[in-house]
Amino acid sequence: MTVADVISAPFSPIGRWVFRRLQWVEHGYERARASDHAEGDSRLRIFFVLVLFGAGFVTLGLGATRAALFSPYLHAEFAPASPDARAELTDRDGRVLALDVPRYGLYVDPRQMAFPQNVEAALIKALPGLSAAKLSRLLASGDQQYVVGGLTPEARDAIHNLALPGVSFEEETGRDYPLQTFAAHLIGYSRDGVGVAGAERAFNGLLRADDGAGGLVALSIDLRVQGALENELDSAVTEFQPDDAVGMVVNVRTGEILGMASWPTFDPNKVDGFDRNTMTNRAAGEVYEPGSVMKIFTLAMGIDAGIATPDTLFDVGQPLKLKGQTIHDFDHGAPVLTLREVFTHSSNIGAAKLGLMAGADTMARYFRSFGLFNAAPSALIESTRPILPARMTDNVVASMAFGHAIAVTPLQLATGYAAIFDGGIYRPLTLRPLGPGQQPAPGRRVIAASTSATMLGLMRDNVVDGTGTQADELGLRVGGKTGTATKLVDGHYAEGKNSANLASFAAVFPTDGPLDGDRYLVLVMLDAPKKTAADRGVTTAAFTAAPTAGRVINRIAPFLGVRRVITAADLVPKPASPPETSGASER
Repeated sequence: MTVADVISAPFSPIGRWVFRRLQWVEHGYERARASDHAEGDSRLRIFFVLVLFGAGFVTLGLGATRAALFSPYLHAEFAPASPDARAELTDRDGRVLALDVPRYGLYVDPRQMAFPQNVEAALIKALPGLSAAKLSRLLASGDQQYVVGGLTPEARDAIHNLALPGVSFEEETGRDYPLQTFAAHLIGYSRDGVGVAGAERAFNGLLRADDGAGGLVALSIDLRVQGALENELDSAVTEFQPDDAVGMVVNVRTGEILGMASWPTFDPNKVDGFDRNTMTNRAAGEVYEPGSVMKIFTLAMGIDAGIATPDTLFDVGQPLKLKGQTIHDFDHGAPVLTLREVFTHSSNIGAAKLGLMAGADTMARYFRSFGLFNAAPSALIESTRPILPARMTDNVVASMAFGHAIAVTPLQLATGYAAIFDGGIYRPLTLRPLGPGQQPAPGRRVIAASTSATMLGLMRDNVVDGTGTQADELGLRVGGKTGTATKLVDGHYAEGKNSANLASFAAVFPTDGPLDGDRYLVLVMLDAPKKTAADRGVTTAAFTAAPTAGRVINRIAPFLGVRRVITAADLVPKPASPPETSGASER
């Protein structure tokens, strides 16, 4: 047995065959040298190397082909999103309101620091909002500690470039609100992937469910409408310096909220820097005694119940005396007014008498159907219950008729107004847009369609020659009702120099056209506006909230497709609005 046989014996037959072939090749080199064929020897060696490389490349190619065609990862889906991931929030036209962005958490490990005090000083300088006391406590712990989260890539890079020992980062889910304070109360905010307020909380489940590849959740608001609303509300705040303010725009046919603003506002990117008062959505979460804008409900009730018509006469020449209460009118006009004039003159006495004619049971039934006795049905968790009187006494009925003795949210008012101006159908307002061809929620009938048409006419009358003339916009057929409610000061309705008013204006346009056509509500409320030269030294809604609403309407009408129709009557100068108020009631 040869040496080769001894060496190859332990191997398999294939292994022994390969070994013998190699031996043959090597002996081939020896035979070539023995025959003095050096050139053949070199060629044989080169050929052998080429064969080895060729075999290697063929093997790699076959492996790559197999991986490309038969690998189980070929059709694998992307890795699931982070459990905290959320879909983008957009307006009705796809403009981004909120989106997930990369964020980082900052950690410190004092065990890796030779001089912790130097690291502490550098971090405090790099992150001015960081608590020095908190950081000192974490560095004294002796273990790795989480310091702060939500760092942007830029902030992380700035700290990373300091090359601080013991400082590290971990990626985490972050939420960014690119419009900052814009529509902040409506959009809301989230923490750690969970909605806390506004639409972020209202649609938390939907935002989490649609967090996959490019998920989008649209709101009903239109950024153009929202922008005009906020801009004009900001101008009113600058001019009249109220304590707070609210604005809303609603499509009354569909119930879609196109704009909602609350002032003061905040930046949802920096929620820890704002107090609770600033972050309150006053449109949904604050209640007010609304004043004469409640007369819309009172007249709708009286007309629909058959108690009165627009031509019914009311004696308003003398104050209305009730037990412990005397109701006055601010506008000392004619002693006898039709119901239409009660509305356009904003007579508290006339409204109170209509309420008393209806009685407590009828008023409670209608006001409940208008949604005034319960929190507004809304996806917004902020929607707050009203403050109601304990009993429906005559005093309460008379006071509620002109907007006192009850405190409601602007969202409640807007939902009820939408029913009155949309043919009498009450439906919840929505923050989700209706798709093409999609019909609004069925709703429930609260007044007759004929009553709705009458109320639209009365609203227009009030803007043509009543307290709402400052809201009229050429060719847009605006209707509206002012409301100036004297606020409680130390438990009493204060008049004179210590008085404070809630100035409101509820507008609807266009007031003509079919009842089932698109029609828009604009509601503006200024809480305790201050006297200025522009409003003739008074703080009534006729000179504060009404012109603000008119400017909003003028700006948004083109976005909403409302066409101007200018008639000869539109060119006739309007009378000056009387300084209406609904708070002249002694108790």
